[in-house]
Amino acid sequence: MSAILAQLYDKFFYSNLLALCRGLNLARLKGFQKLTNIDTALSSFLEQLKPERLDSERIPIHAAQGRVTAEETRAQYHLPPFDRSAVDGYALRAKDTFGVTAFNPKILKLTENKVRENEAREIWTGNPVPEGADAIVMLEYTKKLEDKIEVGTAVTPGENVSKRGEDVTKGDVAIKAQTRLNPHHLGLLAALSETHVDVVRKPKVAILSTGNELVELGQKLEHGQIVETNQLIFSSMCRELGAEPRELGITKDNLKEITAKIKEGLDSADAIITTGGTSVGYPDLVPTAINQLGKPGVIVHGVAMRPGMPTALAILKCKPIFILSGNPVAATIGFEVFVRPLLLRLQGIKKEPRPAIQAKLTRRVAAALGRRVFLRVRVFERDGSYFAEPVRVKGSGVLTTMTKANGYVIIPENREGLEDGETVMVHLFYSIEGE
Repeated sequence: MSAILAQLYDKFFYSNLLALCRGLNLARLKGFQKLTNIDTALSSFLEQLKPERLDSERIPIHAAQGRVTAEETRAQYHLPPFDRSAVDGYALRAKDTFGVTAFNPKILKLTENKVRENEAREIWTGNPVPEGADAIVMLEYTKKLEDKIEVGTAVTPGENVSKRGEDVTKGDVAIKAQTRLNPHHLGLLAALSETHVDVVRKPKVAILSTGNELVELGQKLEHGQIVETNQLIFSSMCRELGAEPRELGITKDNLKEITAKIKEGLDSADAIITTGGTSVGYPDLVPTAINQLGKPGVIVHGVAMRPGMPTALAILKCKPIFILSGNPVAATIGFEVFVRPLLLRLQGIKKEPRPAIQAKLTRRVAAALGRRVFLRVRVFERDGSYFAEPVRVKGSGVLTTMTKANGYVIIPENREGLEDGETVMVHLFYSIEGE
């Protein structure tokens, strides 16, 4: 009898234990009980993080393309440093051409010295304006006659002359601080004889992918495995913003492995991006690993956005950690919304908006109230007007929605959708197509 009771007890104990475990897992798999508004999530995160601009370094201007200036650059001299010709032609005194027309030309004597009354001197674009001259007549309006020229048009004082300091005056700010340097900025620095420039150090970003199903590019795929792509995507996006990516590789869904990689990222980078392991399912261990490493840990987990709802934001050792979805599209939107503004701030840039254009939606799109939806669209031009064709609302794992789209439309939380033909603002990833 006692043996039977013992068996019944064991059966009761283990069945209840199994039910309890199932209950815990089901509770985790129910989803997020509360989602945080995007603006609230970002402001709360930044308020606790208090990001500051990184330190600066001085580099040659030949290596400064795309870098952000740490200090303003003031002109050490006028640019141009002298009055110079803006065209090919002849330097002369403007008053010697008053009343001249194609039907009433005037003959001027050529000189190679100071320009005097009724004289002209040959000059090429960029040459200093000779003494005595105050204007340039373009070559097209003259006819050379041995040691003379025939002028067929009148010019005014200063015409076709680039004045000293017209471009930049000595002491003026030529390039402001927090400017992302493009080729023409570099040209201006060179024109001012600046060989080096102070720029903000590149933010170092550690990138980690998690998931038992992931394998490195080039490895043979077994059943149930997929090639890891997020590190390549986010390394490229970091470089576009002037940051320096550091790929930490792939970890399995193992708390110890994940914790070790996050520690490695904290030691080597200014920010960390993880992808995968951020939902509320049993194997989603990244938030757990972060919270075990210290305070404040995870600040926000679950954001009212689509795609990208499982996004989490955390802070350890005063460094930001962005816990993004493993789905590439959701992770890309999470990067756009949260990572991008932070990387800009680390470089001292408060705002660097993407190019935006108004376009007409080609069909109606439904959206969920209470969530900010990032609708991928293909913008094209037709007969002088711009149109936005929705690519797909759902499907955060469908990578081709990003290759087919060249921009996105934000559907606010208080809208149930957008109407066919409605004018929308498109934030562009890439160039606009013709059709």
